[in-house]
Parts: sequence; C-alpha cells; structure tokens
Amino acid sequence: MKRIFLMLSVAVMAAVSLSSASFADGDAVKGKKVFKKCKACHTVDQGGKKLIGPNLFGIVGANAGHMKGYKYSKALLASGLTWNEATLDTWLTKPRALVKKTKMTFSGLKKDTQRANVIAYLKTLK
Repeated sequence: MKRIFLMLSVAVMAAVSLSSASFADGDAVKGKKVFKKCKACHTVDQGGKKLIGPNLFGIVGANAGHMKGYKYSKALLASGLTWNEATLDTWLTKPRALVKKTKMTFSGLKKDTQRANVIAYLKTLK
C-alpha cells in the first residue's frame, strides 16, 4: 500500500512539475500573437470596454466574474474560480469542461505551447 501511495505521489509531483514548466516556458510575445484570435471578443487595455466578452486586463489573480458591467453566466459566478495559470490552462483548453454553462463559445486552444504563451501574455497585463 505504501509503495502504491509513493508511486502515485511521484506521478502527481511529476505532473505538477511538467505543467508548471509549461507555464514558466510561455513566451508573452508569441502569446500576444496567439491572442489575436481572442480580440474579436475581448479587449486587454486597462479600463478597456467590454465587447462580446469581458476586458481581460488584470485577469491573472482575479476572481472569475470580477469585471463590473459585464453580465457573466450564473455558472461562472458560482464557480468560485480564481484565474491562475492552472485554471487558465484548463479554461483555454476547453472552457465548457471547466464551467459547463459558460457563455463563452470558444472551443479552446489544443496546443500546450499556445496556451502557455497566451497565459504568459495575460500575466503581463497588470
């Protein structure tokens, strides 16, 4: 039993380490280019207006549903999410996998590197 627990612990630590490495390796300049896909719905300027989706300035570290003046889904407001590297990675992979009844219609970014780069870019917006 201890051996199984030890093996599971090592596997979890390795997974966390690998996912952390992918966030750390994100390139904000490349992320800004990938983010162009998002600009049809989101702005990123401090005090910027909402479009179809909310302004994402200062999103990293913020609670989900924080932007005043944007009508979020009840499901997102009730989620209790804080936007950090892990939640953003899951969200950018497939938003409805994280919050089933989200209003966001984007299907997700399939490539790990694209998500890491977008997250690195979003982290610069403070």
